[in-house]
Amino acid sequence: MDEVSVSQLADAYAMSFAAVQKHVAVLEGAGLVTKEPRGRERMVRGDPERIRQAQRLLDQFEQIWRSRIDRLDALLEEDTK
Repeated sequence: MDEVSVSQLADAYAMSFAAVQKHVAVLEGAGLVTKEPRGRERMVRGDPERIRQAQRLLDQFEQIWRSRIDRLDALLEEDTK
């Protein structure tokens, strides 16, 4: 996977450099990206496998919540009959 500097990320998004740094720190803390110094830049690289793991976990939570919402909808529909 390609690397990108924090500065390049900040240029690509409509948020401040400090905000991008904070987002990168959260992603790094979660193990989704790594950050390493290279000269004056801080290079960020994603971890595709960790990102896939996170996506699978989020998909499971989505299924759980969709199921709960469907059950709630069914209950509410029963009450209106």
